[in-house]
Amino acid sequence: MTSNSKAALVSELNGLLADHMALFFKTKNFHWHVAGPRFRDLHLLFDEHATEIQGQVDLIAERVRKLGENTLTSIGSITRATQVSDQDNADLPAEKMVEELRDDNVALIKRLKAMKPLASDAGDNATDGMIDGWTDMAEQRVWFLTQTLK
Repeated sequence: MTSNSKAALVSELNGLLADHMALFFKTKNFHWHVAGPRFRDLHLLFDEHATEIQGQVDLIAERVRKLGENTLTSIGSITRATQVSDQDNADLPAEKMVEELRDDNVALIKRLKAMKPLASDAGDNATDGMIDGWTDMAEQRVWFLTQTLK
């Protein structure tokens, strides 16, 4: 593992960590504020997704630490590293919430797939394998959210 390939991988892992933290909070926000005729189903779906995303946070951070590097340290570091946009509208229609979460998860999948060559270049088989699992989970969330919009 060269220092450049390791640095590139760690940078993306920290970006992935930031995305998971931001997506967790956005998903919980929608869980708390969803309203309308599909309230119960969406309230529960958003909570399931938030729990799954939260479960990945520690694994990503610990992967960075196992590589001997530092993780994100503050809300500011998350803000600087995330690709997930904020959503402060507590009155967003339920369908818009679903669309936004779907789109955020699609972007997360794109980031994950772009990380595969970084893990390979760094010779990091463990991270490479973990990326596959995280991608599968995000793809399942996209599937559920897409089907919910039909």
